[in-house]
Amino acid sequence: MQTMSPNHTPDTASVFQLKGSMLAITVLELGRNDLEALDRQLAAKVAQAPNFFSNTPLVLALDKLPANEGAIDLPGLMRICRHHGLRTLAIRANRIEDIAAAIAIDLPVLPPSGARERPLEPEPEVKKAEPVPEPAPAPAPAPEPEVRPTRIITSPVRGGQQIYAQGGDLIVTASVSPGAELLADGNIHVYGAMRGRALAGIKGNTKARIFCQQMTAEMVSIAGQYKVCEDLRRDPLWGAGVQVSLSGDVLNITRL
Repeated sequence: MQTMSPNHTPDTASVFQLKGSMLAITVLELGRNDLEALDRQLAAKVAQAPNFFSNTPLVLALDKLPANEGAIDLPGLMRICRHHGLRTLAIRANRIEDIAAAIAIDLPVLPPSGARERPLEPEPEVKKAEPVPEPAPAPAPAPEPEVRPTRIITSPVRGGQQIYAQGGDLIVTASVSPGAELLADGNIHVYGAMRGRALAGIKGNTKARIFCQQMTAEMVSIAGQYKVCEDLRRDPLWGAGVQVSLSGDVLNITRL
């Protein structure tokens, strides 16, 4: 007969707790796609206040970049930040190419911010005077949600095509070929064979869902959480009519 040692813990005992916390996170808001200039300017900031840039948690805000600035080299941008002591935790973005780049390297994507953020200037190390506290800015009114009509596609979506439903749902009544990509701020409905990629809630809408009459997708994603073909093929509902929803950070696939 085995006896339980005084230090033995039953398997049913909880080994973790989930707790809310207010953490200080620095936001680096990028205004231009110029990584060389960013490297030089960060180096100048580090020279002013080395301790401020020591393992500082960071959110890269790309949502203020003009649409014509071109695609960001996201891994290169993160390397520059890491070189100067800034540790990237997530990005904030609204451009499709930035969201897709983050998903490709499994980096969390936060929705664009409607809040007014105060510029954060690190004080030089030689300055000893206590900073004068500033009155907190009045909270910005919550922006009115922009509602756009559902986008409906009735012809087959070919490989290499990318279709985006901004501000609403996307409905495809035909088949979606391998290599095609569907993106929507809201839900995605596919009433033909779904063999491409479907990314719903791409601006952070965790309530978005994906509906497929025949789920044989290369990838499905909701609010940055995704499953690729290798994972989907192991699901018993592969090839069936399904809906995909998000619970926490887990994608759930259930029969329609």
